[in-house]
This record gives sequence, structure tokens and C-alpha cells, in this order.
Amino acid sequence: MDAVQQEATARARELQRSWYGEPLGALFRRLIDDLGLNQARLAAVLGLSAPMLSQLMSGQRAKIGNPAVVQRVQALQDLAGQVADGSVSAAEATDRMDEIKRTQGGSVLINSGQTTTGSGAPTVKRVVREIQSLLRSVSAAGDIIDAADTLATSHPELAEFLRVYGAGRTSDAVAHYEAHQN
Repeated sequence: MDAVQQEATARARELQRSWYGEPLGALFRRLIDDLGLNQARLAAVLGLSAPMLSQLMSGQRAKIGNPAVVQRVQALQDLAGQVADGSVSAAEATDRMDEIKRTQGGSVLINSGQTTTGSGAPTVKRVVREIQSLLRSVSAAGDIIDAADTLATSHPELAEFLRVYGAGRTSDAVAHYEAHQN
């Protein structure tokens, strides 16, 4: 790889860090490890071609262009966390990955019992994801963190909100939401 390609790759990874919180290569490798996948299966679940996944992982491409794929990435991150904490078995994870693969955007985990309560009211996780989606559609994670840093002294609670929902994991945002309910 020549110097120009190395610079372009480094820039793409930095953009990925600002948009997704970390370079996609690291994020995708973690999902592969945590969920027991290979690259071909991960690409299939996300709805990406194997070459596109490879380009994103290597930094040849910076951005996931399809918002539904971004939502599937977030759903897989949440699923990996549930597998890690033991709340979802490997067999359940396989079923959930099939559900995630079938989604076209909107509510990612439609049939998993996590989208709505029995009364049809949105769950905390759904509300949190909507907030995250809105913040992330307005600005990249790095810009949200910069804004939070600017507000930290004068408005610490608002700065915390921006950090947790704009650049944090869904599980942390759910915990924050539940802690601040009256």
C-alpha cells in the first residue's frame, strides 16, 4: 500500500470512529467473535456483499450507505451484549440474527418481544433507539461528543445525555433512561 492509500485508509477509519464510535474493522471483528460468525455470515445478516464488508473493515470505504444496515449493526451489537451477559442463548441468538437479517429498517427486532409491550406501548429500548437514531441522523458521534464537552461545565446533565444517547451503547442509554424515569 502506498502512502496515498495509507492516508486514505487512515482518514476512512477516523471517519468511521466519528460516525460509529470506532473503526468498523474492530466493530465487525468483535461481532464475529462474540456471535460466532464468519465474515460471509456477518455480511449476509447485515445485508451487505462480502466485498463491501471487506472494504468497510479494511478502511477502503468509510461509510455504510444504507440506514437499514446501520440499524442491523446496532441490533447485532445489542444481541452480542445479551449473549455476553447470558440473557440470550446461542440458539436464541441464531434465531434473532435471522430476524435481524429480514428487517428492512424501522423497528429492528420486530418479533423478538422487545419492540412493544403486551399493551402495544413502545418499550424503553425502542424509545432509546429512536432517540439514538434521531441524534445520530443529525450529527456524527465525534461531533456529539464535542458538543457535550462544550456543554459539560454549564449544563452537565445535558452533556451526559448527549454522550450517552449520541455516542454510547444502547444498553447504557437504556440504563440511563430507566434511572431518570420518575
